[in-house]
Amino acid sequence: MISKRIIPCLDVMNGRVVKGVNFKEIKDMADPVEMARWYSEAGADELVFYDITASYEGRKLFTDVLRAVASQIFIPLTVGGGINSLDDFDTVLKSGADKVSINSGAIKDPSLISAAAKRYGSQCVVLSMDVKRVGGKFRVFANGGRIGTGIDALEWAKRGEYLGAGEIVLNSIDTDGVRGGFDIPMLRAIGETVSIPLIASGGAGKKEDFLELFRYDRIDAGLAAGIFHTKKVDIRDLKDYLRGCGVNVRL
Repeated sequence: MISKRIIPCLDVMNGRVVKGVNFKEIKDMADPVEMARWYSEAGADELVFYDITASYEGRKLFTDVLRAVASQIFIPLTVGGGINSLDDFDTVLKSGADKVSINSGAIKDPSLISAAAKRYGSQCVVLSMDVKRVGGKFRVFANGGRIGTGIDALEWAKRGEYLGAGEIVLNSIDTDGVRGGFDIPMLRAIGETVSIPLIASGGAGKKEDFLELFRYDRIDAGLAAGIFHTKKVDIRDLKDYLRGCGVNVRL
């Protein structure tokens, strides 16, 4: 049985780790290099690094911060923000990333998914989806959740898998930062649509939320930020708890 993964996320803005609620109310948290080093030593299975304003500001990702983070960790690193071309993939991978997360860039040009999968392999291509309920439907948002695309999330997930994405990170805008639990209905809907690994993001508030999440077999990993950043939940304690409840995790 494949182990369930616990993945902290560093949302980086202006060279600092930040955290918000529902993709708004952004607050400063920490230095990304120090935090990355801490997570690498704290039992995280992987680390995600998002330059959260790169697409919105129409610029390239800050590779100097990325290189500094990559130099301090010994776990897989997924990086996203402002990825719009194969050259961007190349830059990020050469800066220390193991996988590249694409969101707005893929919405603008879906062929980027297939081109990147062909050049680097599907295992390197992560489709990140920012999703919110609109009129009772799951819709995809772009530019850090700022712009509604009208795209149906289930259809976009299915298309991303067809084009060659190796896994999907599903970011629920509705539950982001609220700490009331993961968006299980949304995750189930997407999970029944695709067969590639699915990473849940948005809503974690306590250890029990991860247990509820992993009761759904289609979920491969739980991603969180605030509860780990503030040490409300310790990753090793979380893994001990999950293992004790019968969830297969790496200790």
